[in-house]
Amino acid sequence: MSDLILNSKESFVMDSIEGTLYTSMRENLTFLDFDNDIKVVARRDWNKDKVALICGGGSGHEPAHAGFVGKGMLTAAVCGDLFAAPSVDAVLNAILHVTGDAGCLVIIKNYTGDRLNFGLAVEKAKEMGRNVDLIVVGDDISIPGNPQPRGIAGTLFVQKVAGYVAENGGSLEEVKQAAVDAHDKTASIGVALTSCSLPGESNDRIAQEKAELGLGIHGEAGIETIDLPKAKELVATMVSKLEEAKPFSDNAILLNNLGGLSPIEMNIVAKEVMESSLGNKAKYVVSGALMTAIDMKGFSISAIQLTANIGKALASDVETTAWPGVVARREVPKTQCQNQINEKAFTPSHDDETALVLSKVCQSIIDIERELNHLDSIVGDGDTGSTFAAGARKVLAQLEAKQLPLQDKAKLLTTIADCLTSVMGGSSGVLLSIMFTAAGRDYEMNRSLPKALQAGLEQMMSYGGAKPGDRTMIDALYPAIEAWVEHGFNSAIDAAKAGAESTVSMTSAKAGRSSYLNSDSLSGTKDPGAFAVERVFSQF
Repeated sequence: MSDLILNSKESFVMDSIEGTLYTSMRENLTFLDFDNDIKVVARRDWNKDKVALICGGGSGHEPAHAGFVGKGMLTAAVCGDLFAAPSVDAVLNAILHVTGDAGCLVIIKNYTGDRLNFGLAVEKAKEMGRNVDLIVVGDDISIPGNPQPRGIAGTLFVQKVAGYVAENGGSLEEVKQAAVDAHDKTASIGVALTSCSLPGESNDRIAQEKAELGLGIHGEAGIETIDLPKAKELVATMVSKLEEAKPFSDNAILLNNLGGLSPIEMNIVAKEVMESSLGNKAKYVVSGALMTAIDMKGFSISAIQLTANIGKALASDVETTAWPGVVARREVPKTQCQNQINEKAFTPSHDDETALVLSKVCQSIIDIERELNHLDSIVGDGDTGSTFAAGARKVLAQLEAKQLPLQDKAKLLTTIADCLTSVMGGSSGVLLSIMFTAAGRDYEMNRSLPKALQAGLEQMMSYGGAKPGDRTMIDALYPAIEAWVEHGFNSAIDAAKAGAESTVSMTSAKAGRSSYLNSDSLSGTKDPGAFAVERVFSQF
């Protein structure tokens, strides 16, 4: 059973409409309350002096169509139940409410229920003396030669063009002709990795690593199931089908999130579309979750061949909630910059004693890589050994290549900091780099290695937020450095061991990934970072 945030299946649509009206940034929308099940959202500022535009259909495609009600686009949206056409009475009441002497154009997508219910309502309105006409949008080109192509997101291009002509005082005939012209110049195709969720139903029709090309916006199966390729290849396939269907030169592109794609995925789609053969000829692009299929993980591409009038219509301002506006095509803005981070200049130098110490420290960490990973697999994500060993190998490689300033401890400390941050992933590399950077700065002033490391540790704790007792490497590092400063290095060795041992009995962690574990997972296991510190000090 699919999971959706709802109160009940029965209230799903009405709750959504009311939420839309609560959150609309403009005060130009109203719900037409006919004291029955009719659900119509209309312009609150409408005075019937121009041609009215009505669109609608089954709900589940939000923000379509209520999100496009407003000056410059729709006058009213008639909302049916989930993926179900609204009733004839709902459509007819909407027409009667908004239609003045200038008339009304009804724009629908090409689905049987919409054609029948909207069509009958239009005929009834004509009988009642209203000047009303209808256009059916079928922009889906996924089935070549299909005599009844579905209406999908390209419908928004038609609404936008018709809305512009109506807003500028066009007659009903002129508004309809503009809509027909826009429709004839529009083509769309969609793809999805999952179908959409419906209350109480599963959406697992599409297997992992597969995609359905050319599916509709109601969860209908796609025309073709394909292996999910890289984004560039997928977009190229869709663009190729669009260009086979219509010869586009100057065009505008609409990228529609079908509801479930993350923003980062949509950005990748936009990048590939704009760098495709279709995108290279685009003058405008508009992107967003505009005509969804509830939570379908997929997207559609619509393109419209531009004329001067269509371009002007698409670029015109509107007063709607959901139309994001078109963006003129541009190359990716790039500013050439010079790296202003000063490289730490130093002259490599050699010192036998310092080299031996560094070598022992690095090798001790490398030797316990697997042991650290094992400990971390119990209390973390299992990579402490690999992370620490990567830093040790980097420093050791620099040492063996004689590329370290061994005679200048201040620069050596900051150079070690750079080595660690360049190869150690996660927070541990950054924390140790902070410590050694601050230590190098302190040593430059005070010339005491243990006090410099103590100052570095203070900065590390300040930025990292951990302190002794939080079950981290600090439980061994803090007492070891403190003992070194106050009593000499031999005391530091014992303090590091005692500090590491203390973590075995700590049943809660307040920092790092261990903080997400319960006491049973931590009890009896030494913190891997503290154990690493213990092993380093024990080498001497």
